Amino acid sequence: MREVAERAGVSVTTVSHVINGTRPVSAHLSQRVKAAMEELGYQPNQLARSLRVGTTHTIGLILPDSANPFFAEIARGIEDAGFARGYSVIIGNTDNNPAKERLYVNVLLEKQVDGFIFVSAGESTHAISALLARQKPFVIVDRMIPQVEVDSVVTDNTRGGELATAHLLDLGHRRIGCITGPSGLSSSVDRLNGYRRALEVYDLPVDESIIVRGDFHYRGGYTAARRLLESADPPTAIFALNDLMAIGALAAAHQLGLRVPEDLSVVGFDDIELASYMAPPLTTVAQSKHQMGKLATQLLLERLQDRSLPPRARILDVSLVVRRSTAPPRDA
Repeated sequence: MREVAERAGVSVTTVSHVINGTRPVSAHLSQRVKAAMEELGYQPNQLARSLRVGTTHTIGLILPDSANPFFAEIARGIEDAGFARGYSVIIGNTDNNPAKERLYVNVLLEKQVDGFIFVSAGESTHAISALLARQKPFVIVDRMIPQVEVDSVVTDNTRGGELATAHLLDLGHRRIGCITGPSGLSSSVDRLNGYRRALEVYDLPVDESIIVRGDFHYRGGYTAARRLLESADPPTAIFALNDLMAIGALAAAHQLGLRVPEDLSVVGFDDIELASYMAPPLTTVAQSKHQMGKLATQLLLERLQDRSLPPRARILDVSLVVRRSTAPPRDA
């Protein structure tokens, strides 16, 4: 700043006022300062300026798997909403690893982000506890954390699981396999509860032998589907608790020589963009992913403005998107 002041023939204080807009400066002097800055290649220290005013206009976004299109679409909603309000987003990918999650939270705290939007890696509350201890505003998205009352945006996952299963039941399927997500994740638990509830409504027993643990990834869906389809009494339909696992199930069926939906019906959950381009296009439960991201950002920015607001929970509705991966069973 001293060099800029010398080049422009003004005081350092005048340069500071031009950069920070803290006091009116004549157009003539302002132009001289800006010209000197350009000639010298001077860039103001944005972090130092942000720390002086107590805000960095950055949001820390913690995701379990940024390669998953579902989370990528949520992140885009957050970025779009944040950018419109002058905020940048810094993403930390945890790979569903609580230790990595804690590390990223600490790194982003050191970078003085204004607040966090958080998709938990599991039931662990260590990272959440760190945010609470620092009184750092944050919003939980997609996965609820037990016994933590904070702002949250989730989908009606139980309803979604019920819709998917009821669709298969209405088509005439009675032996419906279910590929679940990782244990302990509220989204997985709630979708499985919806599956169970639909069977109960139809007065059908729950066969635990055709409920197989998955991991919300392609490979997990593929492996679980192979296990179901190679069993002595395979299901005529599979409900996978996310689209990536459903796509893995489609691959498993193809490798085993099964036609979808003639020999096997498959339903997913999320309605990622890829779902409509599969062969056949995937029937799935649609979530408003971009809207989830926008709403989470809105809640966080409101929280930054008023820390006294009570915790707010937003539960978004779901809908069933019927495509060509489901049909009545052959013997119906």
